[in-house]
Amino acid sequence: MALLRFYLSGYGVNQNLSSDSAVILISQYHSSRALRPQRRCYVWLGAGSLNPMSKSGVATTIAGLCLLIPASVGLLVSGVPTILCPFPTLTVLPAFLLSSLGLARAAIAVPTVCFFLWNPGLFRGEAKVPKRSYALLIILILLCIADFASEWKSGLQYQGSQFTHVVCAVNAIWAAFLTLAFARSWRESSSFGYNLFVHWMLFAWLAWYAFPYLGELP
Repeated sequence: MALLRFYLSGYGVNQNLSSDSAVILISQYHSSRALRPQRRCYVWLGAGSLNPMSKSGVATTIAGLCLLIPASVGLLVSGVPTILCPFPTLTVLPAFLLSSLGLARAAIAVPTVCFFLWNPGLFRGEAKVPKRSYALLIILILLCIADFASEWKSGLQYQGSQFTHVVCAVNAIWAAFLTLAFARSWRESSSFGYNLFVHWMLFAWLAWYAFPYLGELP
């Protein structure tokens, strides 16, 4: 009995309890301790069912942040438009607007923000390409053609023949690739990975080569 009282004192239990009550309390305590790992395991296993959603969100976030790479190359590599750094409208226009605040470099984040806002379904792991993306691609290609047609002479005059022809060719190849990629998703059912890929390529085009700067710099 003295040994039992010493054992009870270690758990902060009233030592005036009867021996039967004390034994019941101790057995209940150890039972609850034994169940705790099982509860943790159950919660962990239950949370595992959310992993696919979590993985799609992580993949989408990483893909969006990776757009900072082509955006940086397209805007920051050179102080003037070059074949590698053609000053695309999506970043150069915000850069001009933010230059007065000393935040011109922050313009490279615009493609990432647009990517996240345009197709939030990617965070939920959606596999179907939204119809608005097909419309966006068509509109962008038509506007790009109109942009080159209207600014062609200015590009030849200020950026030179090589720049204008090469950048135009890159845009044509990129637009053709996107057309084929989106056409495939229209004909066939796509996966989340494919949905993520075609949208990343679309916004990488906008971040790097679409609507390059043709003409005199301000």
